[in-house]
Amino acid sequence: MKNGYFERKIDIVLLSWARESDRKPLLLRGARQVGKSSAVRNLGKSFKNYVEVNFDDDKNVHALFEKFNSPQEICTQLSLFYRKEIVAGETLLFFDEIQSCPAALSKLRYFYEKYQELHLIAAGSLLEFAIEEMPSFAVGRIRSLYLYPFSFEEFLLAQKNEMLVKACKQANSKNPLSEPIHKELNKLLKIFLITGGMPEAVAKYAETQSFLKSQMVIDDLIISYKNDFAKYKKRVPVAHIENVFESVASQMDGKFVYERVAGLNNSQVKQSLELLIMAGLVIPVTHSSANGIPLGAGANSKRRRMLLLDTGMFLRMLDFDASQIIITEDFKTINIGSLAEMFAGLEILKASSCYVPQKLYYWHREKKQSNAQVDYIIQKNNSIIPIEVKSGSKGAMPSLRLFMQEKNSEMGIRISSENFGKIDNIEIYPLYAVSNVVTH
Repeated sequence: MKNGYFERKIDIVLLSWARESDRKPLLLRGARQVGKSSAVRNLGKSFKNYVEVNFDDDKNVHALFEKFNSPQEICTQLSLFYRKEIVAGETLLFFDEIQSCPAALSKLRYFYEKYQELHLIAAGSLLEFAIEEMPSFAVGRIRSLYLYPFSFEEFLLAQKNEMLVKACKQANSKNPLSEPIHKELNKLLKIFLITGGMPEAVAKYAETQSFLKSQMVIDDLIISYKNDFAKYKKRVPVAHIENVFESVASQMDGKFVYERVAGLNNSQVKQSLELLIMAGLVIPVTHSSANGIPLGAGANSKRRRMLLLDTGMFLRMLDFDASQIIITEDFKTINIGSLAEMFAGLEILKASSCYVPQKLYYWHREKKQSNAQVDYIIQKNNSIIPIEVKSGSKGAMPSLRLFMQEKNSEMGIRISSENFGKIDNIEIYPLYAVSNVVTH
């Protein structure tokens, strides 16, 4: 931690962008409160000058973007307004809450076309809604980066466990971790599942080591998210969106069934669900036939599971007793087996490239007396790799083996509370090391 800021993986990406000579303006995308603004402010410390324009707080600057088209003229006016120099090569200019000023959002392209030497980053909450309403967006002239809450690795770093992170990255089936280290990582994982990865909740736990205080932060965030529902789309009742949001938390154990959302028809559920996905609060896992790559070519959007953005939020929305997670070795015994699957999916997203919007897929076959499901399938190089998540350390893998047989897969992956290992051509990864699956 430096000056109250916990370092994130995105910091390396941002610093690399800042050093490029042929750079595009950056647009940081992701749900609200995942740390976009903090990451930019941290980068700003490496510049001689840092100028932040918050379009929610500074309504008067909107007029500048409506009046001027030239990025140089806009910067001249902003310098006068904020009484700070904006010098290309020396200044990081940050447009925060840019969705509140459509004129600024539409003119980002001009900074690439006419003022490329200036370092410019933009971010905003509910940004996807503003982009959707624009007739055309600056495709090819702006680089998007996608940010999520803290990963487990980032959480460990926030807890000053750098050596554990290094050891976990280096471990594999041929070189498993020692049993005491394996147990320690499982213990820390349970803490992370409870606190979740929302930056404010992570910071509160790091400061106080108190579940109660970090959970109070999560409760505040959930209320804040629900207050945002009114901003999504005026024609969709807030009560509908909240109803679907709550239903996602209660339906985490399988395919999301529209009919299980009380009081709403399928059309109302679908509309509210798509808004929650666009806001980044809900992440779909789509069925794919997995007959070839890309996986999206065989996707069926009518068959989807839904994840919430954060495990801490999920547990708070279910009003779950955190102490049960700490003492259990098998999540199924506490009727929350879906927690392991949810965590694994989120970790896959967080470990993947931040330059493109990532999608999650699963495989499901329904036949009489032969119902099979693989929790996640990922594309790695030119191979499709099936991943089965176990809530404990035991259990057969008939679905995984069936998939591998049908698709001629050379390798499968089992995620569980076990240490690193291997059974035939199935690699075993501990739940805390899901990111290794993507990065190794």
